[in-house]
Amino acid sequence: MKHTRHTSFTRYLLWTQGLYFLITAVWPLVHIDSFMMITGPKEDVWLVKTVSVLILSVALPLLYGASYSTDYRLIRLIAISAASGLAIIDVWYYLEGVIKWVYLLDAFAEITFIICWCIANIPNSKPAGEKNS
Repeated sequence: MKHTRHTSFTRYLLWTQGLYFLITAVWPLVHIDSFMMITGPKEDVWLVKTVSVLILSVALPLLYGASYSTDYRLIRLIAISAASGLAIIDVWYYLEGVIKWVYLLDAFAEITFIICWCIANIPNSKPAGEKNS
């Protein structure tokens, strides 16, 4: 029976993406002025904070998954769909001239997370319980 790499790589990925989402979500909630200094002025600060709360709600299950042994299928779906959506928005609205280039750095991070999730999902040929060499 094949299984995926739910070991240290998956947990590292969960910690990394979870903490990245946590930091980027909390930043505008704690200090909107420095956030806008880097990302550009915003007309609807309430909307920035709403998105922050939603990203925070994605960060929490990722950090939960990093902390506890669990079935990673749902957490993987949450992680990939959130990263995909954010990357698409970053690139689309940058190309439309709505947001600053700095959002392309976020798109790069999001695409990196997606690639890492694809790597983590590659089936292993070793039976469950047998250690990799």
